[in-house]
Order: sequence, then structure tokens, then C-alpha cells
Amino acid sequence: MSERKIIHIDMDAFYASVEQRDNPQLRGKPVVVGGSPHGRGVVAAASYEARKYGIHSAMPSAHALRLCPDLIFIRPRFDAYKAESLAIRAVFHEYTDLVEPLSLDEAYLDVTENKTGNPSATLIAKEIKQKIKDQTGLTASAGISINKFLAKIASDLKKPNGLALIAPDEALDFIAGLPVGKFHGVGKATESKMHRLGIHTGADLRTWTEWDLNKHFGKVGTFYYNIARAVDERPVKTERIPKSIGKEKTFEEDVDSVEWISEFITELSDKVANRLKQEEAEARTVTLKLRYDNFESITRSFSPGRPVSQTEEIAELAVQLLRDTEAGKRKVRLVGISVSGFVRENAENEGRQLKLPLK
Repeated sequence: MSERKIIHIDMDAFYASVEQRDNPQLRGKPVVVGGSPHGRGVVAAASYEARKYGIHSAMPSAHALRLCPDLIFIRPRFDAYKAESLAIRAVFHEYTDLVEPLSLDEAYLDVTENKTGNPSATLIAKEIKQKIKDQTGLTASAGISINKFLAKIASDLKKPNGLALIAPDEALDFIAGLPVGKFHGVGKATESKMHRLGIHTGADLRTWTEWDLNKHFGKVGTFYYNIARAVDERPVKTERIPKSIGKEKTFEEDVDSVEWISEFITELSDKVANRLKQEEAEARTVTLKLRYDNFESITRSFSPGRPVSQTEEIAELAVQLLRDTEAGKRKVRLVGISVSGFVRENAENEGRQLKLPLK
């Protein structure tokens, strides 16, 4: 079993906590950062006071308001959140340069060998949490273990302002008792499928062979096989490669005109093409996302067999994908365009994957 020392730091209700810190009148009150409940707004973050009402991110703001009539809505200030995120990452780099940001509010750190020479990952995590608190006034939760999978699970165990260690000799027993729905990487659909197969805990998962898991779940079955045995050799990567570049828009009113949606697809495609140009990249796959008026979301993807990067190319493929949807028959409230499978423009080896910086 690996002897790495991995820390996962997750800021507590990050966006909402920044707002409560900066405005004392919001402290102790149910706060949501996101769009207006009187339009098509969506919750981006909820304070712990709001979460007690069942409010969570990605929930329609109107629904959140019904759950808590006293809810306070704050429009996002992403510049403020990015500034805090940079300050927090600077703290991480005081201890190690093996830092893998997952988003503005969470990151993995490999402190197996660290700048302080401290052999205790737990003590390092405590110091980091205290420095973040001293420098930003914000709290973070930390998970410590032998790999990324266990460290991420540990950071959720004692939120908010928590610290949890899953020691090497505890890992197998911990996973055995863990419900599969708590496994990072197992979504609702996969959880339901596992339940139908009689897999409810890590112990159940451990009874399956790798071959059988791959048969039922595809290549990810190998990942499930390994994590059931506390094996996760994924390194902490200092440079993350985004899987896609995309733009989407929720409309003020539902749209049932295919012509109008087609024109809007061109507008979104232009924004995606500009981002590709900035990254000097081309993409092999174009994906169209629609959300119907009943909040059902669908995606359609196509790989034309050659890289694309121009507005017209992306839009043409996306409009073709639109024909394979119920747009026109059903009203649409959101349209999104994304591209993936990046390659370098004019690269000698077109199959070479492009390393894009985290933005």
C-alpha cells in the first residue's frame, strides 16, 4: 500500500462565507449566492444556515426561496472569490509545490516530502487551516490519507471547519463500511445500478472481480475495483488538463423556435471558438446541451474525424446535433455548446493532447 501523504483542502461554503465575512449583517443568516429567484436564477453556493432547509448548489433559486422564505440572495462576486483563492493557494505553496487545484475552493496537496520537513501530514493540515483562518478569516475542512480518493472523502467527514485522518491501517475497514453513494466518482445513476446488483457498501464492492465490474460499468470498473481495496495511485498533478471548453445560457423565457435556437448556437460557438484561439487549440468533439422547460437536460455529441476550431465549423456541427433533439416540439430553457478532445493547432502529431492551463 502506498505511503504517500495526501491532503485534500475544501473551503467551507466558500462563496457564501466570503459574503458573510465581508458583510457582518449576513452572518448567522441563510444566504445564497446566485441568480434571482424571480427569474431563471440558480443557486451557486449556500451558507450552512441555508443548507439546513435542504438548499444546495445548482438548485433553482425560486425553489430555494420556497424552502426558506427568509433566504437572502447575493449576486456572485467572482473577482473577490478568485482573489481569496489565490491567497489560499499561496498558503499551500508554503508547504509543497505539489498542489492540484480542483476549483477555486478545493485542492489536493502531496506533502509526502514537503518544504517544512514536517513528517506529520495531520500537523501540516492543521497549520494550513489556521493560516487560512488568520489570513482570510475563512474556515476550511481538511482530509488526510494515503491517496486522493480517501483524502477527499475524509475532508467531508467533519464539515464545517473539520479535520479528519484516515490512517493506512484504517483504510480497508473504513471503505468496507462506506455506502457506495459516498464514493467520490459514484453518481446517482451508478449508485442505483450498484444497488440493483446488490452492491451497497465498499465490502459488497470488494466481493466483485475486476472482470465483472468492467462488464457492468465499463473501464471505470477497474477504478471501482481498486478503490474498494484502498488503492488509488493517481498522482497530485500541478497542471490540470480541462476536459472541455464550453459556454451555455439560460433564457429569460422558454424558447420553442428552432430557427432562433440555431442562431443562438452560432453566437455561443463564436465564444467557444475565441477561447480555442486563445489556447491555440483545436477540438475533435462538439457537444450540444439542451435543458427543456421541465428541467430535463440532454446532450448530443459528434466527432467529425478532423479537428475543428472555427465558429462556422462548430456551429454547423451543433445545428446538426440540434436536429436530433425535441427542440421545436418542446420548449427549451438552456442551450450550451462545448468542445473536447484537444489537439495543438498545426502540430506535427495531431493526436498529441494539449496541456491547457487552469483558468
